[in-house]
Formats: sequence, structure tokens, C-alpha cells
Amino acid sequence: MNLAELNKIALAMVAPGKGILAADESSGTIKKRFDAIKVESTEQSRRDYREMLFRSDEAMRQYISGVILYDETIWQDAADGTPLVRLIEQSGAIPGIKVDEGTQALPGCPGELVTAGLDRLAERLKKYYERGARFAKWRAVIDIGEGNGGPGVPSMTAIHVNAHALARYAALCQAAQIVPIVEPEVLMDGGHDIERCHDVTQRVLNKTFQELRVQRVALEGMILKPNMVISGKKNAKQASVEEVAEKTIRLLKACVPAAVPGIAFLSGGQSDEDATAHLNAMNRIGGLPWRLTFSYGRALQAAPQKAWSGKAENVAAGQRAFTHRAQMNSLASKGEWKADLEKKAA
Repeated sequence: MNLAELNKIALAMVAPGKGILAADESSGTIKKRFDAIKVESTEQSRRDYREMLFRSDEAMRQYISGVILYDETIWQDAADGTPLVRLIEQSGAIPGIKVDEGTQALPGCPGELVTAGLDRLAERLKKYYERGARFAKWRAVIDIGEGNGGPGVPSMTAIHVNAHALARYAALCQAAQIVPIVEPEVLMDGGHDIERCHDVTQRVLNKTFQELRVQRVALEGMILKPNMVISGKKNAKQASVEEVAEKTIRLLKACVPAAVPGIAFLSGGQSDEDATAHLNAMNRIGGLPWRLTFSYGRALQAAPQKAWSGKAENVAAGQRAFTHRAQMNSLASKGEWKADLEKKAA
């Protein structure tokens, strides 16, 4: 393992004013997104859509540091025969790959999940590295209480097995000279309040870093992709932007070692603007040991998907919508976003 090289890539992934595009939706997830815009999900339509994003020159060059790809996408070529990974590299961004194989039921823990995909991961990482991937992503899913299980959810079992799998994955990535994005996501579904989200996220992050140390993962060569500390979607009292920012920063300072180069948040089902506003408020607090940026999927893509709607004549409109969202989040990653910038664009 060349740690200096891993650290260089990790720092480039959280370069000032840039963030990560999560374009790694599974075939099932992107089908749901395409259904919503009445586009048939085929290998070609998925390719065309992602090619549109990767050819958004201004967005990719100025605001995007890296792109997380799905297994299908990393092997695909653009319409003109150029590998999609080359398009990403040509824009100055870093190609990455989602390596987990989704979730399955956790035995003995009703309603709870564990992420699969450690089998043969070392072999897969080697092939992805050869194809151009320089970072990877693995998502663990932690539900809170009223979601699927009861009040005992999440159990310590679920937190432990998912943290252990995240750490095993991270160690395998670093051995393959690939920067791991460690993503322990505490879901925002359900009716819990912000305090409950804070407590569960704290347990999850503490356990994750404990496991990372046990597995000898070099913290300087990884990126953390956590949820924000936020009210559950079904809670009548939604915390203010300031409260989300303050509680999230306080938690991260308590749980995340300063050796980690950066934290790239997931949007987790927040609206486009909420995800931007929360990131902006956190960066305005300032004085942080790590860089704070975005690794958004839906919060970067919902607008361009709608503008594109599967029509070749809408590619330019889709690219404009993507560039706008990327720029707004770039500003938020520096604490320079203002809500009226959204109105101007509209």
C-alpha cells in the first residue's frame, strides 16, 4: 500500500469547491427514477443518460471531483466508442466504483439489514483498478426504530456487523491501492426526532472507527460518507437548517479523527435545496479539521433527469440543470451559497 498516493487521491476527492457525483444507482433504482420520467430503462438509455452527465463540461471540470459508477457503467463505452471512464478522466475528475452488492436480511434481527459483497472483493478490485477506478464505495444501511423494526432497532448486532463489513471492505480497498469511501447511512425514514438520529449516528460512527482501527485501515487514505443529523421524514417537527448543521458538526467533531482527509455527505432523500442549505450552514461554522463536501446522487440528478426526460433534443437542458445543481453545491462546500441564487436560476 502506497499511503502517500492514497492520501493524494483522497484529498483530490474533497478538493475545495468540488464534490462527488454518485451515479452508482443499481439497475432497480435507476428503473424507478426512469419510470418517474416515463423513460424505459435499457442498457442504452442508462448509458445515454450518464454520458450526458459526464459530458457536461462546465459541471465536470469546475465542480465535480469524482464519479461513483455502477458495475454496468464502468465497462460501458459512450456512443462514439470512448469508454465512459475516459470521459470522466478527461474532465479532470476521478472514476470510482460502488463495490457492495446490496443488502440482505440480518439473521436474528427482524427488520434489519447487512450489506453483502465481501466474497471475491479482492479480485473485483483488481479489475476495477485496471479499468481506471481509483476509489470505491460501500454502503451500510442502519434503520431507526419505527422504520421496519421496533424500538430495539437498530440493535447492537446490526451496528456491529455493518461496521465490521465496512472496515473489511476498506482494508481490501487500500491493499488494492483504491481509496475507500466508508458509508454508514442512518436512514432518515421514520418518525424519530433529531436527538434520536444524533444518538444512533453517534453509536454507528464510534463503532465504525473502532472497527477501522482493528482492521488497520489508514485513516489518511479514506473518505467518510455519513448521513447528516436530521429529523426523520415523518416527524411533525423538522429541525431548522441551523440545528441540523450545529448538531452534525458537534457529532462529527466527537467521532471522526482529524486524520480523515474529508467528509462527503450523502443526501439521503433530502430535497435538492435542503441538502445544499445544510451543507452550506455546516461550512459556515468553519474551523474544522477535515474538508466537508457532498457526495450526492438524487440531490444532483433529480433536476437533470426531469429536464432530459430521455429525449436527445433535451440533452443541453439536462446538462444546464446538472451544472446548476453542481454549482450550488460547490458554493455550499465553501459556505458561500445563498437561497436567492436558486430563485435567479429559476
